Amino acid sequence: MDLLSFVTPLFLTLIVSGTVIGIVFGSIPGLTATMAVAVCLPLTYSLGLNNGLGLLLGLYVGGISGGLVPAILLGIPGTPSSITTTFDGYPMAKRGEGERALRIGIVSSVVGGLISLAVLVLFAPLLADFAIDFSYVEKFLIILFALTVMAALSKDMLLGIFSGVLGIFISLIGTYDVSNGGNGKERLIPPGTEYWLQDGFSLLPVLIGLFGLAAILEEAELGVPKGQSMKDIKVGAHSRFSFSVFGGQIVNLVRSSLIGTFVGILPGVGGSAASILSYTNAKTFSRHPERFGKGEPAGIIASESGNNGLTGGALVPLLSLGIPGDSTTALLIGAFTLQGVQVGPLFISGNTETWNAMIVAMLIANVAMFVVMYLAIRWLALAVTIPKHILFPIILMMCVIGAYTINYGIMFDVWTLLIFGIGGWLMGKVGLEVAPFIIGFILGPSAEVYFVKTLESFGTLTIFFTKSWIAVVLWLLIAGSVATSVWMSRRHRRLDEG
Repeated sequence: MDLLSFVTPLFLTLIVSGTVIGIVFGSIPGLTATMAVAVCLPLTYSLGLNNGLGLLLGLYVGGISGGLVPAILLGIPGTPSSITTTFDGYPMAKRGEGERALRIGIVSSVVGGLISLAVLVLFAPLLADFAIDFSYVEKFLIILFALTVMAALSKDMLLGIFSGVLGIFISLIGTYDVSNGGNGKERLIPPGTEYWLQDGFSLLPVLIGLFGLAAILEEAELGVPKGQSMKDIKVGAHSRFSFSVFGGQIVNLVRSSLIGTFVGILPGVGGSAASILSYTNAKTFSRHPERFGKGEPAGIIASESGNNGLTGGALVPLLSLGIPGDSTTALLIGAFTLQGVQVGPLFISGNTETWNAMIVAMLIANVAMFVVMYLAIRWLALAVTIPKHILFPIILMMCVIGAYTINYGIMFDVWTLLIFGIGGWLMGKVGLEVAPFIIGFILGPSAEVYFVKTLESFGTLTIFFTKSWIAVVLWLLIAGSVATSVWMSRRHRRLDEG
């Protein structure tokens, strides 16, 4: 059947292998789905677009799901999105119900992933068709809205805004291309680096540095702790699990999955916000909120369905508008870049086979994640015991090789990896946030092009407010996002002072 001609043994193997590797990455505290994708990104060049995306989407789904293993067994979130899983998962493990908690989390994960996939299939093509008619004005305002959303959900509003603006600033380093409305001259280039930076920093080494090397440096700073042994891990082989635990939690399961999916659609927000919002909603609407934080299965259901709901949701703005939904989907842009494919409103209609391949890959990855984790959960728990002093040098070597080979052996790309790896580590020290920075870095050049092209076409700034009803709606969304960010910032300040 031509429709599924891309489904080959290699395609299936890459998806399943990526899912398993992603689960292992997620299961080891300090490693994340984003790091897994960053490390394996250079491999996709030789695999082709469909096979490469199959591998990366498997890593994405597996990495997000794998974070529940240490969150439940050790009380340490394997990924940022599994923070709230520790609230009730670890108390259950301490009661000897670790295996039951793991299975609850696994079932919740696959439901969240499948619901988000359904939303992706239904809404991404509709949004893309709608966005085809956008002018430069609407495209610029969408990017501006994406940047304000990131600020609203940053830990500190001003630092979030500054991080995004810094990313935009650095993205503009290089030659101001005439085709983009520029004058063809170099700009913002430090003296002595004109030879290397005339085209700016290459995206892929920047991504690998920020999400690979920076994470290794953060873990190295903490030292190499004594490895966990299986006797420290309370799986609880005899803790009973029954699907009846979901009997009164269907609303919680579906609501949390949809919350996670919606958060994924908001550009740059991330899995931690998805799980936190899902968890707080579950607690708010629960008949027994006092049980949360003490080993309540509903808390695990909300957290894991919410953070896995992110996976499909984050692909909606990526494929329909060309705006990544989170840091991991930002890395997927790198895979498209390697193959010379541009994501945006015309992607789905112009790349039907790749769109179908991504849907099938997401479906297979979720099924593979469920089967592997549900049947082999006790063996997967061993991933927690892998010594980091063995693991991190291997990952570092892969980062360096990937950065060097990704543009056919340019040594400056290795220096870019080092610069942004150290920069990402230092950003955490001063309170800056990587997610707004990288989204700003990716969207900055497009925002500039749309802004300049609008002025060239209309010659006035008022067109940004009067072009269409869509522009008016986007301005209302931007205003709402800014108001929300101010309210949340004041609320956090009052909580800190209290």
